Amino acid sequence: MTYGFIGTGNMGGALARAAAQAVEPKSILLANRTVDKSVVLSEAIGACVADNESVAKSCDCIFLGVKPQMMAGLLQSLQPILAARDSQPLLISMAAGLNIADIQRMAGHDYPTIRIMPNTPCAIGEGLTLYACSDNVTPAQKEAFLHAMSCSGIMEPLDEHLIDVGSAVAGCGGAYVCLFLESLADGAVACGLPRDKARRYAAQMLKGNAQLALQSGEHTGAMKDAICSPGGTTIAGVRALEEGGFRAAVMNAVIAAYERTKELK
Repeated sequence: MTYGFIGTGNMGGALARAAAQAVEPKSILLANRTVDKSVVLSEAIGACVADNESVAKSCDCIFLGVKPQMMAGLLQSLQPILAARDSQPLLISMAAGLNIADIQRMAGHDYPTIRIMPNTPCAIGEGLTLYACSDNVTPAQKEAFLHAMSCSGIMEPLDEHLIDVGSAVAGCGGAYVCLFLESLADGAVACGLPRDKARRYAAQMLKGNAQLALQSGEHTGAMKDAICSPGGTTIAGVRALEEGGFRAAVMNAVIAAYERTKELK
């Protein structure tokens, strides 16, 4: 099997790095509008530099890592090449807001298609990728896709109509967490803790609590209650967050991301 990546930006690049750990790197072709970016990535992971046309012509699995507003133009330009192939490729789209039917329509044919919503920790094997397959994806194609992504983290099948809202948490949520971590560190720095220690403590705290939530299966409300001693420091901090509308702000962020996704078609 050969794997092609059209678009090697933050997300496409992260998935290519993960794939290079699971399959022979020389079976991976990288194409990007800015060639230098694909050259740097190819040198880092041992893959091959190519162009869009070469990927469309020869690769069994084609990861489409371009922005949603660029997808129609890209696929229209590749329609003749895809149509001339002896075997149908598997198209794998990570474009927000574009469903499987959109990708097939833009490509000019109902090619086997997998829609994915990954997140950037895929680059270090700690990601979560939501995916949905078209009805004509073969077992062999699905197996090849899952094998290539096996080093990226958790692969979670999800009904396609839930992909957008799932991504508003699993994908977009990474940015919200980074803001939270930065704010935690800023607060500690304001109280006198050195910046490098503040950032490290905040990140390790978040990592540990996330792992505890996943492994224990305990409700996060109960986990919060266990940390909040009566009249203690933590409950004072929780009160400050509630006064600032913390929960509503986070909920609104997820809802805003989901609604924006629906506008991208």
